[in-house]
Amino acid sequence: MTHTIGFDREKYITMQSEHINARREEIGGKLYLEMGGKLFDDMHASRVLPGFTPDNKITMLERIKDDVEILICINAKDIQRQKVRADLGILYEDDVLRLVDVFRARGFLVNNIVMTQLEPGNAQAEAFIERVQRLGLSVARHRVIPGYPSNTDLIVSPEGLGRNDYAETTRDLVVVTAPGPGSGKLATALSQVYHEHQRGVQAGYAKFETFPIWNLPLEHPVNLAYEAATVDLNDANVIDHFHLSAHGESTVNYNRDVEAFPLLKVLLEKLTGTTPYQSPTDMGVNMAGFCITDDAACRRAAEQEIIRRYFKALVEEARNGLDSTQSERAAVVMAKAGIKATDRRVVEPARAKAEATGEAASAIELADGTIIQGRTSALLGCSASMLLNALKHLAGIADEVHLLSPESIEPIQSLKTKHLGSRNPRLHTDEVLIALSSSAAKDNNARLALEQLKNLQGCDVHTTTILGSVDEGIFRNLGVLVTSDPVFARKQALYQKR
Repeated sequence: MTHTIGFDREKYITMQSEHINARREEIGGKLYLEMGGKLFDDMHASRVLPGFTPDNKITMLERIKDDVEILICINAKDIQRQKVRADLGILYEDDVLRLVDVFRARGFLVNNIVMTQLEPGNAQAEAFIERVQRLGLSVARHRVIPGYPSNTDLIVSPEGLGRNDYAETTRDLVVVTAPGPGSGKLATALSQVYHEHQRGVQAGYAKFETFPIWNLPLEHPVNLAYEAATVDLNDANVIDHFHLSAHGESTVNYNRDVEAFPLLKVLLEKLTGTTPYQSPTDMGVNMAGFCITDDAACRRAAEQEIIRRYFKALVEEARNGLDSTQSERAAVVMAKAGIKATDRRVVEPARAKAEATGEAASAIELADGTIIQGRTSALLGCSASMLLNALKHLAGIADEVHLLSPESIEPIQSLKTKHLGSRNPRLHTDEVLIALSSSAAKDNNARLALEQLKNLQGCDVHTTTILGSVDEGIFRNLGVLVTSDPVFARKQALYQKR
């Protein structure tokens, strides 16, 4: 595994901010800019475009910060079903508050939250609204509009968008963002444009959607990785036939934008008598495709992301007792990309170790391509074993050296099983790292091993069983990219307790 850079971060930041300013001048008045994907902590983009850092977008906006106000929306249904942001392991509702803190800490104006698709009886959403209001934020309630997005006469009327609350904004560039996809960003932006014009304010709309990248081929792995990331929404990349018809140029968009485009066009025409856009591609401002410097590196990275998404779908189905719909969609994306699950180099070594030992196993690929395995033992879980083996290899410590002696592990096992109610005596990754830290003051090998933790960032790991939440969190914090086979460690138990 090599960390080849395939994306020019500085070019992107400069080019993107300049292009947004140019669009503002073209539109005139107030511009509502829908930000697709993550505005901050865009882990997906950083994985499929090596060199794109998770804070690229927010860094770009900082160059025009004094003109920007941020509007955060969240789908009431996501609150009701307790949707979790997988890359951070936190609820969408908690991520809204985290985003407010992050944006304000970087000097951005954030005063409003929009609750989209709010229906009567959603007690969880109403409780969140009260919580947010107590924290000093304003909340605009947006209702479900029957026939959205096809019934344009109803939508563009007092009974449609007119029923939504208006979020009072004060800046000329309003960025509409959210914790994740399906949050209602487009509908929020359109509702705001409608209400601005009702108030006599000239306002327009544009979209900043990183994926799919409009000037890459339809089935480029980077675009296919977007499909794999949204299997729960059943999104699909499509050719923008509006753009092809208007300009004779083949570009890529995604199905929901193409489906919603007639609404946007009708809305703008009803409000202003004209529209600046002839296609969904026209309304976008994304420059990411111009900043790819190594297409092969981005292809490889995107292919690995597609495989990770496939395993993620399998695990989610196993954990939640779901049918195979999402993993089947992810498998179709893999087939489009011409790859298979075992093209992830750590999968077969982990499975081979499990087959040889008859116990759960894991494998990690280090930055130089070395594969390190870990097996389950009486003392350690397979992830903890693999972690210690990897740190020893990186630190140049002989394989036969014990970083943690059985004598130091046994008291921790006793504490777990006799006093803390755990049925599993084996040490997990967090317990191993704590024990290693305790030894580092007196043991030079332990100290050298801990110093190598930073070199695990970006490494791939595969385990033959579903990880517990603590192990997941440790790997996430270390920046390790983990996949698992959809198998529970204790098959006889319906409730998996660590």
